[in-house]
Amino acid sequence: MDGSKWVTGANAPVTEEITAVDLEVVGELPDELDGRFLRNGPNPLGPVDPATHHWFVGDAMVHGVRLRDGRAEWYRNRWVRSDSVADRLGEPHRPGVMYGGMDTANTNVIGLAGRTLAVVEAGARPFELSFDLDTIERCDFGGTLPHGYAAHPKRDPATGDLHAIAYHWALPHIEYVVVDATGRVRSVEAIEVDGGPMVHDCAITERYVVVMDLPVAFDIDDAMAGVRFPYAWDDARAARVGLVPLGGSGSDVRWFDIAPSYVFHPLNAWDDGERVIVDVVRYERVFDAHRLGPDDSPPQLWRWTIDTATGQVREDQLSDRPLEFPRVDERRVGRRHTVGWATEVRRDHGSNGFGGRLMRIDGATGDMTTIDLGPGRQSGEWVMVPRDVDAAEDDGWLMSFVYDPVVDRSSLVVLPAADPGAGPVASVTLPTRVPRGFHGNWVPAT
Repeated sequence: MDGSKWVTGANAPVTEEITAVDLEVVGELPDELDGRFLRNGPNPLGPVDPATHHWFVGDAMVHGVRLRDGRAEWYRNRWVRSDSVADRLGEPHRPGVMYGGMDTANTNVIGLAGRTLAVVEAGARPFELSFDLDTIERCDFGGTLPHGYAAHPKRDPATGDLHAIAYHWALPHIEYVVVDATGRVRSVEAIEVDGGPMVHDCAITERYVVVMDLPVAFDIDDAMAGVRFPYAWDDARAARVGLVPLGGSGSDVRWFDIAPSYVFHPLNAWDDGERVIVDVVRYERVFDAHRLGPDDSPPQLWRWTIDTATGQVREDQLSDRPLEFPRVDERRVGRRHTVGWATEVRRDHGSNGFGGRLMRIDGATGDMTTIDLGPGRQSGEWVMVPRDVDAAEDDGWLMSFVYDPVVDRSSLVVLPAADPGAGPVASVTLPTRVPRGFHGNWVPAT
């Protein structure tokens, strides 16, 4: 195995925490942007073995830019203080009880009830961060979270509730966790599964939470051998997608068989009469021949149409263009969308290609338009920020950290969502490179 590409080039970790104020802005930042653009990802602190390093296990680092009144007030990057990070930095351990031996939060960062939370899958609890991204404590939602949490909670636009699927290798089930808009767990429902599947994400509609039980599962032999991320493809496992009534009981899950595949991220899902439509970024297989990252097959956009009357699932490939990190306007989560966005995946030999041009996705057909960002420039996940609460679905701005290998630095790029090909309305120059990472969000100041 060779994991060197996950810790070299644009994915190499940065080695220091930086605070920079009054950042240079090229163009004009919209006055409506009052908040923080935040992004999380692995950034190993200390030496790693590049031959065996798995992309998913690096120490968490959150990057953020504060925008207000047309200014970029600050940029900060901070390691999330797990016990191991605190030890390396000579700091005291942060408060809060670790769950199940899991103690990192390197995948996503969200705002909830005035709090900033770094989150991850596989059973770790969130870490609460300050407004300035310093680590406060592990979070169990005021004592209401019995186990660990998840990397991809889905916020219901109608209620503000967060719906998520959590898992941990030692639990005999996966858990459907609902956290209300005040930041307390409303319910934890067991969903019975076999063999410890890896459940990276989920989707919601107005009626259901969509659960994925796919052929990547906990590998006890790897775990006993000390592999830090012991999940692997299993040809003996069936693939299925489940529907649980939104906010309902896990025992009411209804399973539907699909072809073997793996999905890290759905684009969105919605109800259509007796049908549930789920657009997903689908891999033919992962963690099989290539165990250190999702390199076995290209990720492509597919549509699953689940017929609840007949029990059948129609699976349609919408595009052969490799892409990842799909997003819609958060106000359309669980509702039919007209447009989505994703990041191009380049299949460069020997490099981590999870960062390329912006892909604009037609919500009806899946047809894609590619938006070039300049020679060699590589973006991360794009987040849609609406102009106001009543704005149209593409009336706002797309935001992402974009890396320029020529100068070895990143910028926060702001594009008009209605016409991203017109070029940036503004670009915030950062003092460093933001390594390729995973997920983040725009967190408004109010």
